[in-house]
Amino acid sequence: MAAPGNVATMDTRDEYFHAAVEVARKAGEEIKTAFTSEKRVQTKSSATDLVTETDEKVEKMIISSLKGKFPSHSFIGEESAAAGEKVELTDNPTWIIDPLDGTNNFVHGFPFVAVSIALSVNKEVGVGVVYNAILDQMFTGQLGKGAFMNGKPIHVSGQEDIKKCLLIGELGKSRAKEKLDKVFSNLRAFYNEENKTHGCRVLGSPALDMCQVASGSGDACYMFGAYGIDVWDIAAGGLIVREAGGVVWDTTGGPFDMMSKRVLCASSEKLARTIAEGLTQIE
Repeated sequence: MAAPGNVATMDTRDEYFHAAVEVARKAGEEIKTAFTSEKRVQTKSSATDLVTETDEKVEKMIISSLKGKFPSHSFIGEESAAAGEKVELTDNPTWIIDPLDGTNNFVHGFPFVAVSIALSVNKEVGVGVVYNAILDQMFTGQLGKGAFMNGKPIHVSGQEDIKKCLLIGELGKSRAKEKLDKVFSNLRAFYNEENKTHGCRVLGSPALDMCQVASGSGDACYMFGAYGIDVWDIAAGGLIVREAGGVVWDTTGGPFDMMSKRVLCASSEKLARTIAEGLTQIE
């Protein structure tokens, strides 16, 4: 049985981890089945902020499953928040859930979609699971136990040189000119006539962006709340990057606060510092 209250022992964290992996696989099965089916698409905050019946169905399934095992735990879910539930992180064990990260990708059949599940205890994430069922890639991390992809250890690249970096970013949901100008200004800061990076990639899934850094496929990524990201996009990925040996900071270069909706991940402190110094902050 899980430890009561906000106590997380090694044994209970293992129990939480296995529960997260199990429900992530079940969620992945739902997403994979729906991926090639006709979808009913609705909008939330804007015409580019999409939601499908799969987002809502998967979140309800995840919360129901975890609540059945851990009835005293709290929950933060993307679709629950969209429906008006309060987003509050306390010391109580709290599951932070994005049922379908990369909904626009899902709608268009672009295979970078994932379920993201994290568990925070005393406001510290100790379990993180990001599962891309379409590509069958299960990224996992446990505090102090390392990071893995399909059960095999993963590590950041260790790259320190911005000129040899493969950078991952997002463009965000806003089409407001002022915000877009800053988005593209940040891209140009690292991708310009001086060829400051090997390249930039936009994958459309913040959780998977972070996992690419953790696995060494990319060297750094950055995102702002103005892009439409929130705690459920970055909680699990942040732990996985750290457990893979990477750096997870605020985009300003300060300490990471997952509730701030800003994140900078990199394969080394030197690379993170270079990127932080070059970014224009977006509110």
